[in-house]
Amino acid sequence: MSHHSSSSGRGPRPPITPSGPVANVDSLPPGFDPVALRAGRLKRLRDMMAEKDYAALVLFDPNNQRYATGSRNMFGYFLRNSTRYIYVPQEGPVILFEYPGSAHVSTWLETIDDSRTSKVVWSAVNQRDELAAAGFAEEIADLVRDHGRGNRSVGLDRCTLGLARALEAQGLHVRDCMGDTLHARRIKTPEEIACLAISMASTEGAVHAVEQAVQPGITENDLFATMYGAVISGGGEFIETRLLNSGPRTNPWFNEASERVIRPGELVALDTDTIGCNGYYSDFSRTFHVGPGKPSGYQQSLYQMAWEQVHHNIDILRPGMSFRELAERAWPIPERFLDRRYPSIIHGVGMHGETPLVAHAMDLDRFTGDGILEPGMVVSVESYIGEVDGPEGVKLEEEVVVTEDGVELLSRYPFDEALLGRQV
Repeated sequence: MSHHSSSSGRGPRPPITPSGPVANVDSLPPGFDPVALRAGRLKRLRDMMAEKDYAALVLFDPNNQRYATGSRNMFGYFLRNSTRYIYVPQEGPVILFEYPGSAHVSTWLETIDDSRTSKVVWSAVNQRDELAAAGFAEEIADLVRDHGRGNRSVGLDRCTLGLARALEAQGLHVRDCMGDTLHARRIKTPEEIACLAISMASTEGAVHAVEQAVQPGITENDLFATMYGAVISGGGEFIETRLLNSGPRTNPWFNEASERVIRPGELVALDTDTIGCNGYYSDFSRTFHVGPGKPSGYQQSLYQMAWEQVHHNIDILRPGMSFRELAERAWPIPERFLDRRYPSIIHGVGMHGETPLVAHAMDLDRFTGDGILEPGMVVSVESYIGEVDGPEGVKLEEEVVVTEDGVELLSRYPFDEALLGRQV
């Protein structure tokens, strides 16, 4: 594993052309080419379509829509209302089916060849799903006949059952493409890695704002609001979870931020889970000690185990390693902490938590399929250390990119020296 310090110069740097499929994190220029970003993602998606024999995809998931085209519109709204969709043929025009009056938000993109009004806007709320489904399916079937060269296979990432059945009634072969789409997205282009690095830097600023605000008397919600505000002001978009907790609420993990008032001597733990700059995920975790005074020996022992777990597991990562080998070689969790282990050793990072997900050895066959680590994957390496009936727990996590010869850190936020026992 190699670590490099980032450049501290403020002057402009010359453009750098990556020499391989994955750029060294520190050699990336501070910006990126958004047209190349969009073109690279669409190419990966269409290469997958050719390999898996899809004539077209009809994308309802806002993350997949953005991956394919760069188009974002009312993101949170369409996470719960599957009424906006994008038709992506293997060959032919990409067509946006948009919410009324809002096509101008996306039609400037070179990836969008045409736009039409969605056939299923408001259909559910007006109890018109069955009526709307027929028109939706007829239009998609016409497009597939025009561009599919006889191929009738259409991929859907998510939609209502009625829409899928309506497409089948038109003679199309409907397939769930979500797994194939996520598999295509597992390898990040150099432009995506640049976006991930930019998102990480901004999110680290938000976590610094939280650390500076940690003090007795403040509430968990106050700290979460500090982080959220800093994410937005730094160009980020939203936080997927509310994982910021304190004291006894750090054990077990997954308690959400609350009105609990933080007390002296406690731990405060957070997980960023941030959809940050340019729509790219930033996912690392830190745990802080609330002063005044020094952390207890027990708090230090939890923190040091979590630190050791994360760094042991980073150190063994290499391209070509199978998921099973990773699980078998992972840091051995002491027995008394096994019950509250974090569900994964690593998970993929891109526009959100993605492929792959590698569970612990005892959970591997239940949660994880076969696979290998590949250059261009970006993963977060997880640790949670807390025991049943224990007073507190520690959450730590780092984000890394898998390169041709190892990994490079994307997250650089410092660890707590006092909790590591390094502070005199």
